Amino acid sequence: MSTRQQQMEAFGRFLDVLDELREKCPWDRKQTNESLRPNTIEEVYELCDALINEDDANICKELGDVLLHVAFYAKIASEKGQFDIKDVCDRLCDKLIFRHPHVFPPKEESVKIKDESCRPDGNDSPLSSVNFQPEKVTTATQVSENWEQLKLKEKGGNKRVLSGVPSGLPSIVKAYRIQEKARNVGFEWDDASGAWEKLMEEMEELRVELERGDHDLAEAELGDLLFATINVARMNGLSPDNALERTNQKFIRRFNYVEEGAIAQGRNLKDMTLEEMDALWDEAKSKGQ
Repeated sequence: MSTRQQQMEAFGRFLDVLDELREKCPWDRKQTNESLRPNTIEEVYELCDALINEDDANICKELGDVLLHVAFYAKIASEKGQFDIKDVCDRLCDKLIFRHPHVFPPKEESVKIKDESCRPDGNDSPLSSVNFQPEKVTTATQVSENWEQLKLKEKGGNKRVLSGVPSGLPSIVKAYRIQEKARNVGFEWDDASGAWEKLMEEMEELRVELERGDHDLAEAELGDLLFATINVARMNGLSPDNALERTNQKFIRRFNYVEEGAIAQGRNLKDMTLEEMDALWDEAKSKGQ
């Protein structure tokens, strides 16, 4: 692995390359926050694909693409005199230090927070002035609970527990984050059995509304069922988003096998019976597809 000095040199080289591209490349020169945003979303999803596939080579590549966008937005802001990449790094460090008092204990001689968005109550007092006495933290759950409490103390931070959940998150991820944040302030089942019973209850309510034929109520109950399913997954340490994506990929592999089997027979899928397609599906399963 590289030394810290090598890492810093590589980051500096990257910033130099970006500066030169911004000045000399017609495409890079014309980019704005608005024009880059769709590409940023695409790059993040490509990174997510590489992560779920545990594809180290592509993880490295896609991390670079995401890093490019982070630096690009900071570059655009610096041209407007708003902030630059140093401010981005400083704000991040200030936030991480403030939200990890179990790692960085507040002291009277601590350096004052320079970023008002990370400064509790908007005053100029050091970290030690925060009216927050963290317990001895030994678990990730305790860290998450403390994190949420500290976020509520920051000037410009979240004023309500759920206000920090981005509205644009995909629904499954959003539901998971909502439940996590509620848990961190104590709104949680005593154990996973309560969540499981709720899941069974929601399944029955959906069945009733489907039999009644009320589309709107059935859709509402389906939402409740999905939310309850995500809750059961979360309480059992499972990622519903990762789980669903794994199933998506498995279905694609097996369906592609079925389609290729039909092509090998000189047939069209639409001309095959369900039983014939099921036979190819089972064959794909037996081969570990």
